[in-house]
Amino acid sequence: MSLAALNTELHQVLADAQLIATRLPGLEALQLWLLDPANLNRAFSSEETRRLLDQPPYWSFCWGSGLALARWVLAHPERVRGKRVLDFGSGSGVVAIACAMAGAQQSIACDIDAPALLASNLNAQLNGVDLVMANDYFAVTGDIDLIMAADVLYDSSNRVFLEHFRQRAAAVILADSRVRDLQHPGYRRLDTLQGQTWPDLGEPLAFREVALYGNAN
Repeated sequence: MSLAALNTELHQVLADAQLIATRLPGLEALQLWLLDPANLNRAFSSEETRRLLDQPPYWSFCWGSGLALARWVLAHPERVRGKRVLDFGSGSGVVAIACAMAGAQQSIACDIDAPALLASNLNAQLNGVDLVMANDYFAVTGDIDLIMAADVLYDSSNRVFLEHFRQRAAAVILADSRVRDLQHPGYRRLDTLQGQTWPDLGEPLAFREVALYGNAN
């Protein structure tokens, strides 16, 4: 498990791209191995564009909802302290790392994508915390106190997990910049957070407003 191996994964999509240790805006206590912004300041070839669409290295970005949720966790450590937490669709691992930093008894980074789990592991090392890695949500055993997820609701196929989350954990916290008005039994909107994807993709300002939802158990 090395940074060279993660860069190799990135090079399958963008041959000359590199990951750099990056401090996050408004979350300076935490850093991640992210795509060097210099790699975005050029036109992509048609082949690169095809690869980006087919196999996007989403773990090389800190997406706005994940950034906002990680900030929220560190601002409310009492919500995770001493708990066993699972970060569903963890990507770069930013939320799982924030939970570990906030005193979670155990923080699980769960993602079906192997490079994402490698990224989460390396990012955890970068921040001096330990995470448990899981590539299958349904294979995680034992009680879970809190399930968190950022930027997963926009994919309608993931909505089937909402009821399962409520049955599996006493508390569920979801953050999404694309879903403004989640209508699902047992969930309510808690707050509106601010967060932007990093490195900056120049997303519309509307996508920098992140809806925070929680279960009503």
